[in-house]
Amino acid sequence: MANEYKKTMNLPSTSFPMRASLATREPERLKVWRENNVYEMVRKKNAGHDKFVLHDGPPYANGPIHIGHAMNKVSKDIINRYWMMQGRDVPYVPGWDCHGQPIEHKVEEKVGTKKFNEMPAAEIREMCNKFAVENIELQKSGFRRLGVLGDWDHPYLTLYHQHDAADIEVFKAMFDKGMIYRGHKPVHWCKHCHTALAEAEIEYSDETSPSIFVRFEMTSKPAGLENFDGPVDFIIWTTTPWTIPSDQAVSLKPGAAYVAVEHDGRAEVMLEDLAPKCCEEFGWEYTPVMVDGKPYVVPAETFHHIHYKQPIFDGVEGVALLADYVGVDDGTGIVHNSPGHGVDDYFACLKEGITDICMPVDDDGKFYTGEEFGTGGPFSGMDTDEANPHIIEFLRERGTLVLEKKITHSYPHCWRCKHPVLFRATDQWFVSMDKTGLREQAGKEVRENVKWYPAHAANRIGAMVEQRPDWCISRQRNWGVPIPSYTCADCGEKVMNDATLDAVIKLFHEKGSDAWFTDKPEDYLGEACVCPKCGGHHLKAGKDILDVWWDSGVSWKAVCEFRDELQYPADMYLEGSDQHRGWFQSSLLTSLGANDIAPYKAVVSQGFTLDGQGRKMSKSLGNVIDPNKVCAEMGADILRLWVASTDTSHDVAVDHEILARTSDAYRRFRNTFRFLLGELEGQFDPEHDLVPVDEMERYDLLVLARACDMHEKVSEAYAGYRFYQVYRALYDFVVTELSNGYLNATKDRMYCDEPGSKSRRSAQTCWYYLLEMLLRDLQPILSFTTDEVMAHLPESARDGQTFAALLDWWSEPLSHDEAAKLLGEYNVLLEARGAYTKANEAALAAGTVSEKTSQATRCVLTLPAEQLELVHGSEAMLAEAFVCSEVELASGDELACEVLPAHGEKCPRCWNWRPLGADGLCCRCSHAVAAATKAE
Repeated sequence: MANEYKKTMNLPSTSFPMRASLATREPERLKVWRENNVYEMVRKKNAGHDKFVLHDGPPYANGPIHIGHAMNKVSKDIINRYWMMQGRDVPYVPGWDCHGQPIEHKVEEKVGTKKFNEMPAAEIREMCNKFAVENIELQKSGFRRLGVLGDWDHPYLTLYHQHDAADIEVFKAMFDKGMIYRGHKPVHWCKHCHTALAEAEIEYSDETSPSIFVRFEMTSKPAGLENFDGPVDFIIWTTTPWTIPSDQAVSLKPGAAYVAVEHDGRAEVMLEDLAPKCCEEFGWEYTPVMVDGKPYVVPAETFHHIHYKQPIFDGVEGVALLADYVGVDDGTGIVHNSPGHGVDDYFACLKEGITDICMPVDDDGKFYTGEEFGTGGPFSGMDTDEANPHIIEFLRERGTLVLEKKITHSYPHCWRCKHPVLFRATDQWFVSMDKTGLREQAGKEVRENVKWYPAHAANRIGAMVEQRPDWCISRQRNWGVPIPSYTCADCGEKVMNDATLDAVIKLFHEKGSDAWFTDKPEDYLGEACVCPKCGGHHLKAGKDILDVWWDSGVSWKAVCEFRDELQYPADMYLEGSDQHRGWFQSSLLTSLGANDIAPYKAVVSQGFTLDGQGRKMSKSLGNVIDPNKVCAEMGADILRLWVASTDTSHDVAVDHEILARTSDAYRRFRNTFRFLLGELEGQFDPEHDLVPVDEMERYDLLVLARACDMHEKVSEAYAGYRFYQVYRALYDFVVTELSNGYLNATKDRMYCDEPGSKSRRSAQTCWYYLLEMLLRDLQPILSFTTDEVMAHLPESARDGQTFAALLDWWSEPLSHDEAAKLLGEYNVLLEARGAYTKANEAALAAGTVSEKTSQATRCVLTLPAEQLELVHGSEAMLAEAFVCSEVELASGDELACEVLPAHGEKCPRCWNWRPLGADGLCCRCSHAVAAATKAE
């Protein structure tokens, strides 16, 4: 009998497979996308519409993609797909950053340092180019595997001729405005990479260093201590003993009070507030020098311009200055100044007219050989780190060392080789932040004219712009775009003007920047090959190259402005939060410098990827997640869903356990698609079977209103680039409200009603709308799966499209106001269903009902008057929603539910408890069986 009834039921049937097999099916789908040019199809479909340009921040062409790359590119693809569905023309041009020291270092490792140093620059550059291109293809395949749509056949590379020329075009624009200058001042210098570094290329990490307190003996007595019998000293504190040989001044805090402490017949000057603590540390008694019966305490200004003996070189003197940057929390309140090794020191000395800057350290971080001030003296030829203990011992032997101790402090390191850097005064090219108001303009632009996601990101980059020094844009390497500067071989004059810059721009457009190293200046400069100072025609090309951040930072010019399909400014930049000091900032400064406008209208700032314990990923820890491996084992849609499930504005965690949970969530979405298709595929054609909204069953209509409301929330989250809110809203809706609620409740109507009955068509109509909505709302995220669903839809449900990427955004069948009017009733139903579930569990536990199926129960639902009014007369709808046999409504002060055994008997076909007829079936099933029998 059961088998006989089964033939009369509308049981689920779909060719959409339960097992996703993403790892094997996705590559097949990718192949179809490529063969059919899906990206070009979307562009063609939306041609002529408003553009949305997300300008791709170029990843570095150095090795296969990592999980951070995956999060970045998937995030961009989610955004692009959303705007495509909104009807915008979305050209996406991926790019790669191809220049810089890491690639050059790989070449050096390959050929060996000795041979590398003997190779001509042109040969080094050829090898670097080859390495970059090989890695681009490696990364490109990884990005495409993630399902990212874009113009992969025509990406932008920072090594293209057009990009080389754009570097110089922007350089010229800023040079002509007076923003670019050549100066001799301290910059971060990496003695391992042999190049200057900008602040953006510095990482800070803890370093243990020797810190020393040293007495600097004054050569004249300060006011008030003229009658003191012994020597008077400044006590300085430094964490870089190796800078003592280049000391030229000391700085005190303006307006601060300083005390002289008597020890061993000497007057030792320190900040009054720190002196007791220092004396305790030194093992001294705190005994201030008494003058006229009172402790000698005077303002810093008393010592201004007092001279002292340079602690290493006899006969050399330093001078005391006042400087606001002097700290008053640690040390002695007196810092020694080596203007060749510190920016603050440099400006403090420059302000006092000290322009003859001492810088005794060479490119390798070793002291120059010699005996006079400006060389290493006793430490000639030593590396700065090697010299530290020797300098300390030298000071100890001279009796000027007060105390030595080790401290751990944050210290700048090179972001590439990870070694500590040093400050070193060299001749470099700089962008002035203040001379033409670039700093002020940049700060205003990021706060007033650019939209930031999250909003507080504006404060981060704003603070960085306010605090950054002048931008050092020159590097001493081979692999990059040359700074177009010449030196006159006859008189030594530096030559750079509009004529030479225009000639270089033309050269780079035609031949690329490699020509700088192969062509003679006289061959391409023409009449511009002349020294304006002496009239000579023998110009020698400079060897400095541009900072790699400049190179990638002018992509707004080389790409967005140059390519017809794009536009400048771009609608959006999206990268990790480290780019606030990197690409976001270099792009901003070059665009403002050249054109007085930011290169982007909006910026999305993302965090970093960490493991499940919040640790940075590293091969040594074994916690690295390889996106290529995840795609090969689980599928790209799992990675895409993980990206959507996390708040990427913060650091995000990922490990195998997290991905396994993501996979479980994916199955929920996939099973829902399959469940919906089971009653629609081959059974429902919206062109013929769709029930008008105003004729739908009440329960179906309420759920449709909720779906419209949910879609609005999803749309807002997408538009605000909060993917995690999209994920959470849809996941909760699917699991709580659909799978465990509406779909479970209406499957009785679907399975047991007559196939063409209006009640079943009404449910199918709602299921169809839910499928439409979920298909579109999840397409930007589950790009492969939603594309797979498309093949199982009736032709009239596909918007005339074959691929999900070409679908338009869901157009709700209910207006906002229409849906809003129904949501109150829906919420009462949802709350009441929750109350019924709890009451049913309690009734089972108490033995009030014995059957475990909810169909074997009825309930008395008590509602406050307000709620009761909303669902009055809807007892049958509530019974369907609760999946029980009957609901009786009652009025009360608060919501309550009593569950009792059902009336009637169990229908053997639908398992609902109803009055049964002579054929042993409930009335509904009796009619359905009769109709099915007749149809046979």
